[in-house]
Order: sequence, then C-alpha cells, then structure tokens
Amino acid sequence: MRTKRIFLSLALVMLLLVTVSTGNARPPDPSGTVSIDLTSVAAGVGTSWGSGVLRYQGNTYRFRVTGLTVGDVGISTVSAVGNVYNLNRASDLAGNYAAVGAGIAVAGGVSGVTMQNHKGVQIQLYSVVQGVQLTIGPQGFNIEMR
Repeated sequence: MRTKRIFLSLALVMLLLVTVSTGNARPPDPSGTVSIDLTSVAAGVGTSWGSGVLRYQGNTYRFRVTGLTVGDVGISTVSAVGNVYNLNRASDLAGNYAAVGAGIAVAGGVSGVTMQNHKGVQIQLYSVVQGVQLTIGPQGFNIEMR
C-alpha cells in the first residue's frame, strides 16, 4: 500500500511538471482528478476491469471502468491517475470514451493517454507503473458511476 502511494505521488508530480512545461500558454484548469486501479488480462485481444475515484468540487465519487487495456501480456494490475477537464457535474464523467490524439510519453517511465466522452469531458490519464502503456480498446472504454 505504501509503495502504491509513492507511485501515485510520483505520477501526480510528473503530471504537474508536464502540465507546467508544455508551453507558455496556460492550459485550462482541471475540473477534477481521477485515480484508477485496473486489472487487465491480455492474451491476444485482452480484457480489463477496474474501479476509480473522482475528486470533484471537494467531493469523492466512485466509478467502475471497463475496456481500458494495459499493453502487457498476461495478468497485470495497474494504478493510474489523471486530470479531468470540461466536467460540469460529477455524473458527466460517465459514458464511453475514445482516444483523442496519440499516447503521451513522460520521463521516468510514466505514460498516458487522453480520451473524451460524448459530453465533451476529457481525461488525461497516466499510468504509474514503469513500462506499462495504457491504450483504449477498439470499442473505447466505459465509465459507470456507482
């Protein structure tokens, strides 16, 4: 558990550094943050499931995740963190997400992906395990609020 917190802290610091160093133009402020624990079974096609927490306007909301793939073979468990943008209310997080642009590579083995749902909510999600690449399956990935 302590190692997981260290990895999450490292990822949040890297996320902050990437956000600050991506140019002179100030990026929009995130609406909230997410953290996700994901289990993936990758044998050819691959399947995954997990749960997450949204932190939005001082509140915590739990959700389920399906369809986010870990670029690994075998069974793996991954933790990821990220920023959420364009969120008007917590329930807008739910829905099917598709990739927006290419994957994100960050120093120190942190990699990520940017995705968007039909409500315009965007998530920039970063894995916190070195050497793991997050990808979105062909049908996208789904978030369901609990």
